[in-house]
Amino acid sequence: MIYIADVPDDDDGLDEDFPLGDGTADTEAAVECPYCGEPVVIGLDPGSGPRQEYVEDCQVCCRPWQVSVTYAADGSARVRVDASDGGWDD
Repeated sequence: MIYIADVPDDDDGLDEDFPLGDGTADTEAAVECPYCGEPVVIGLDPGSGPRQEYVEDCQVCCRPWQVSVTYAADGSARVRVDASDGGWDD
């Protein structure tokens, strides 16, 4: 005899926790360094929330950026990079 347990559906709250539509969200963005002007592709982490701010260094000139990421309900990301205050003297 085989018994099949009725497992509760724990996915009911996932839409509230992860409201990014079909489960796809931008995971990278092309930006331009505010210091050297070089185009750079940066990785994004949609699991860190719909609004994020952090510091990341340019992959070309190594100067720090202030990165702001905002995810829309469809998973698309709006990314802005600005020169980080207290940066380098030219």
